[in-house]
Amino acid sequence: MKQDMPNQTTSTFRIVLLVAMIGLMPILICGDVDSAQQVNVQQLRAGKNFIPTRVYSLEEDLEILVLFANLRVADVSDGMDKAGLQNIGLMDPAIHPSWKDTQKFTHRIVGVAVTARYVPTQKSPAGHRETEDFDKWVGQWYSEISPEPFTPLLRPGTVLVIDDADSTDVGTIGSNNIMGWKKRGCVGVVTDTGSRDTDEIAAEGIPLYLRHVTRGIRPGRNEIESVNRPIECGGVLVMPGDIIVADGDGVIVVPRAKAKEVAVYAGATLTTDKAQRRKLYEDLGLKLDDSVK
Repeated sequence: MKQDMPNQTTSTFRIVLLVAMIGLMPILICGDVDSAQQVNVQQLRAGKNFIPTRVYSLEEDLEILVLFANLRVADVSDGMDKAGLQNIGLMDPAIHPSWKDTQKFTHRIVGVAVTARYVPTQKSPAGHRETEDFDKWVGQWYSEISPEPFTPLLRPGTVLVIDDADSTDVGTIGSNNIMGWKKRGCVGVVTDTGSRDTDEIAAEGIPLYLRHVTRGIRPGRNEIESVNRPIECGGVLVMPGDIIVADGDGVIVVPRAKAKEVAVYAGATLTTDKAQRRKLYEDLGLKLDDSVK
């Protein structure tokens, strides 16, 4: 019996020691995690984007756009279904064309997304000022707080998609700057809020899709938050480089990774539809228009 005691004591000691070590492990681990977390927390406090922006060349853009030429929103929606993306990418129907051309369909858009996000300002309005002082304030706001840093990104085949301050009556888009964007190759603009100068934009023939008309200038109303980052527009995610198709049925966003598959199916759908409608036009004695040519 006396010889058994040391062995039992030793076993008990080992068990107690093991339990103690296990108990210390969370403390040791937590100490390391806390240190790492502190670094991560500081990074998060400074702001962090979690979805990367993929960059495509102009050649890549133009190559994929050839596949989408003349496709309608309805065709593309069918293609999205085929690609397993049912009910994904269709913007709120409230996002509609500011004007329509039902003869040549020049209001339609097919292009590659460049994105921008404006947010409501927390800064004080100008208040009543003398003309010179007010104009100076406006100029500084446009250049420093709410500029258009996305402009150099606009190139042939791009569509500018704007997530704007929807609680503010701010006309970020107008008949002047939209012509400047078109001059750089922008084929159309989509916004989840609105635009001013809509009569003139219609006369200029620049495709514009919006939720409603807005009127105020940007100074005192909004600030630029980001450029070419993922945004939400019309209730859907828009990634820079996604394909945008818009017509009288609204706006649809095609994820770039699925664009070719969607376009091939949509193209076949349109070809079949045109042939069937062309036959009906002839049977009914209707003059063929651009929608069936």
